[in-house]
Amino acid sequence: MELLKDLEQRGLINQVTDEEGLQKHLSEKQVTLYCGFDPTADSLHIGHLLPLMMLKRFQKAGHRPIALVGGGTGMIGDPSGRSTERQLNTAEVVLGYSESIKNQMAKVLNFDEGENAAVARNNHEWLSEITVIDFLRDTGKHFGINYMLAKDSVESRIENGISFTEFTYMILQSLDFQKLYEKENCTLQIGGSDQWGNITAGLELLRRTAAGEREVEAYGMTIPLITKADGTKFGKTAGGAVWLDPKKTTPYEFYQFWINADDRDVIRFLKYFTFLSLEEIAELEKEVETQPEKRVAQRRLAEEMTVLVHDEKALEQAERITEALFSGDIKSLSGDEIEQGFKDVPAYSSDEKEPQLLQLLVDSGIASSKRQAREDISNGAIYINGERNQDLKHTINEEDRIEDRFTIIRRGKKKYFLVRF
Repeated sequence: MELLKDLEQRGLINQVTDEEGLQKHLSEKQVTLYCGFDPTADSLHIGHLLPLMMLKRFQKAGHRPIALVGGGTGMIGDPSGRSTERQLNTAEVVLGYSESIKNQMAKVLNFDEGENAAVARNNHEWLSEITVIDFLRDTGKHFGINYMLAKDSVESRIENGISFTEFTYMILQSLDFQKLYEKENCTLQIGGSDQWGNITAGLELLRRTAAGEREVEAYGMTIPLITKADGTKFGKTAGGAVWLDPKKTTPYEFYQFWINADDRDVIRFLKYFTFLSLEEIAELEKEVETQPEKRVAQRRLAEEMTVLVHDEKALEQAERITEALFSGDIKSLSGDEIEQGFKDVPAYSSDEKEPQLLQLLVDSGIASSKRQAREDISNGAIYINGERNQDLKHTINEEDRIEDRFTIIRRGKKKYFLVRF
């Protein structure tokens, strides 16, 4: 299927500067396009996945993507979509963030050799070399104040206030487009819907600076803002943001985020984030309508996303943890899987290798008193690694310790506790 048509059917196009012109442009030759990612943290989160996937879709269609890390703009802060100023980070912090997210991009985009291998660039390369005088004379003169004030990213901040630093952000992003146009023959910029003003400003700079030399053929496209049917913010959980770094969000947590997708969202997410055909997604939609309790579509979404961002091994591990928690077969898990699956449950570190179960329940706070602990054990409410234990004299032994590191105690049906040794 032709690329733009596929994107439209998936609901991935929000705005295009000239859709007919872009369609012709894409059909005539290999196009170089870019999307910028400011390093505001040491990891990308799933809010960055959609633009990354868009770059991947263009790459699969034969075009050449540039993943631009904003090592320069990241030190300024984009006012788009914000009501307050961003906290400014030091150059060293931004550099560290930049290197981390470049490595994460390589998991989605193909940077290997080939005619359309993806390219990583950092705008610190050119922005750091521009003097204030150069900036004002060569670039600033092309931007009228009224033009800038009319942009949503600026207009929405006027009432609460916006610093000159953030006010100039759109000029810096426009410079990115100009530099990539000159250096890489980049003719398309994509971004989230909040980037429309910055993208069109970049196109305006291209036209003004190239006047008299050649006709500029360049385009801009935005993708929609992702919303969830229940009104909560996409990419957020009770534990915070869902990160691509496995040290910040484990593959199990990442898998669980997708598998818990609302029935009202899952088909849209499959269209947005996966490369499954629209025909296959239509079949999964039927499953949602006829057998929602099986969560077939959610499982497929979780599988596709976990393999993409992590790998097959991480998916297998996430599935094992999910199955063990469902069945109660905790002993089948490795120590690393225990750490992933029980990352957020209450934990207690035992000084003894073989504590008495009764005393352990009290010391760890699982039971409020020895009397309560005795009742819980006698009534069959205590499980060790998924197995019920009603022995009041039981001592935690080697068989109870997984890899000699952990014991999982469950009280009742859902209250889990992690004991570390």
